[in-house]
Amino acid sequence: MPKLITSLKSLAKVDPLVQCFSEETGEHIIAGCGELHIEICIKELEKIVGIPIHVSDPVVSYKETVSERSSQPCLSKSQNRHNRLFAEAEPLDEVFCRAIEDKLIKVNDIGMEASKEFVNFLYDNYSWEKDDAKKIWCFGPEDTGPNCIVDKTVGVQYMSEIRDHVTAGFQWATKEGALCQEQMRGVRFNLTDVKLIADSIHRGGGQITPAARRVCYAAQLTAKPRLQEPMFLCEIQCEDSVVNSVYKTLN
Repeated sequence: MPKLITSLKSLAKVDPLVQCFSEETGEHIIAGCGELHIEICIKELEKIVGIPIHVSDPVVSYKETVSERSSQPCLSKSQNRHNRLFAEAEPLDEVFCRAIEDKLIKVNDIGMEASKEFVNFLYDNYSWEKDDAKKIWCFGPEDTGPNCIVDKTVGVQYMSEIRDHVTAGFQWATKEGALCQEQMRGVRFNLTDVKLIADSIHRGGGQITPAARRVCYAAQLTAKPRLQEPMFLCEIQCEDSVVNSVYKTLN
């Protein structure tokens, strides 16, 4: 097993178009540009490891997103019925999503301690309101994905106590979307209102996290959800004399 993992890392270094990573289930995933590309990578990997590898059928990984703002505010109650979360979803700008994916916007920049430079950066480049930029709770999934949750509540008590529980539900929802359990991309969730019971025993993670996940799903489904299909873009530069040969090869 260690040799296989080492070989996967070596394969990813040799071919920059290949991505290799491991799931929590113990599966090793190899992502490439097509079925033929993956088949060649598997054969090369078997030569390196020296043992046959059991491979499942190739799967195209989609992303879930939304195309407009939620048609109505969404409500989710905790299991004990003492806490209520209200949220809406809206699409994020594609340029903003790419900035998160390219690490131009980092998780360390967000929160109430967000610097003026970061707030102004979002305001100037991505048309974010300054108050919203200060109240981005997290990105997701896994704190680095191109989705975010924003606290737009006013005058609600105990918000700091439930923040971790809400973000855990958000991370859960963005990793497994409501449409087909695929990761979300380009979705902004606005937490518009929260009603919490005063007794802290009844607003713990077991109550808030599942409710946060459900309200994210409801907000996604009311915002005209869509699937994003992966596309491979390639730029070919060549001399005029070989343009016809390039077209023939592509065809």
